[in-house]
Amino acid sequence: MTIAGHGNITACLVIFIGLFQPVMATDKPADTIEKASANRMEARIKALSQFGKNADGGVDRVAYSDADLQGRAYIISELKALGLSVRIDAAANIFARRAGSNLSAKPILFGSHIDSVPGGGNYDGPTGVIAAMEAIDLLNAADIQTSHPLELVVFSNEEGGLVGSLAMRGHLKMSALTVVNASGRSIGDGTNLIGGNISDVASAKVDTDKYEAFIELHIEQGGILDEEKLDIGVVEGIVGIGWWDVTVEGYANHGGTTAMNNRRDAMVSAAELTLAINRIALRTDGRQVATVGRIQAFPGAPNVIPGRVEMSIEIRDLKQAKIDQVYAAVEKAAAEIAARNKTSIRFKEIDVASEPAPTDPRMRKIIETATQALGYSYRIMPSGAGHDAQDMVHIAPTGMIFVPSVGGVSHSPNEFTTPQAMARGADVLMRAILAVDAGALEK
Repeated sequence: MTIAGHGNITACLVIFIGLFQPVMATDKPADTIEKASANRMEARIKALSQFGKNADGGVDRVAYSDADLQGRAYIISELKALGLSVRIDAAANIFARRAGSNLSAKPILFGSHIDSVPGGGNYDGPTGVIAAMEAIDLLNAADIQTSHPLELVVFSNEEGGLVGSLAMRGHLKMSALTVVNASGRSIGDGTNLIGGNISDVASAKVDTDKYEAFIELHIEQGGILDEEKLDIGVVEGIVGIGWWDVTVEGYANHGGTTAMNNRRDAMVSAAELTLAINRIALRTDGRQVATVGRIQAFPGAPNVIPGRVEMSIEIRDLKQAKIDQVYAAVEKAAAEIAARNKTSIRFKEIDVASEPAPTDPRMRKIIETATQALGYSYRIMPSGAGHDAQDMVHIAPTGMIFVPSVGGVSHSPNEFTTPQAMARGADVLMRAILAVDAGALEK
């Protein structure tokens, strides 16, 4: 036997034995790891904010724009500097992998997105990516190798419809590929531009047993944590959304010659319905919200009684049964209003709604325990906004961490989360990753 042959046999034995090693957590307790660096996190936020920076102090880093491409290049360079191996899937999601000690263990996935809305802020999305990078930094500094491989993900085009995570779930519709976003590019063309391969997008779908868990850290985008002076939100789920177009039909007539008691005013019915929707949402027990965000009267002349009004209704809650309950009450109120005002009210459900996406109870407990161990204040709360995590709940046990948004401001250049708040979130993320690595999901 040659020496080269002997080396090959030895390598095979090492791989064979490694396949059957039990999953073991690091032997270094989390308490020995340094706390997250607020300064380092803020420096990365500021560096990323240069790509797509606008005159108002925010960013226009919409998906598929030149700024998005530049921001992704910056993030990739930072990931490689952390010693991670980087790949981009067919949906243009970025994955950065850190090897684990156990060859048979499933990866732990965590991350968020870096694209923005037009006129957006610097923290919605990037905070989660920067926190994920900070977790890797801390592991590297402590010379810790986890049993499970770690994968940091930067999802593509979150703001334009959760494109990257939908593709991972296998739910990205081919009809969506022709949709043009604020970059002026279609989803299909844009995906190819930033490193994906839309002709092979089906390959981005992942099996439900691929990942041990998924964790997303995000700014709250609301004001609850800031108002209550709390450090962390343990997200119990992402609300479902029901959306309806409503048409109110009356009779258009002269506004000067038609007596008040002879009118069939569509706007009056629409106004009464708007107030009824608000009243129902307020008086129903729970945390549901209902919104009339769009309304238009026709023919739209100052001296003509509106003969038709078109309006929208959106209802959000963490439970589909509650959305259905509120909608049923709205329908009942609409029938009474229509009869009283001699108008008609029709509802059309719009197929852009999303189902409620509760996080995994075990992941909620892991995040809660990590927060308690650090001595940080917290509350368990729903997310009223959509996130990639709502797709990931269908792929892996999913948890989500909120950090405060100052003043509850988001999707605005005035969006802000303090460096200290980001660091506390990264501390919780780190402990949650280590807990999952230690087998907390099985306890």
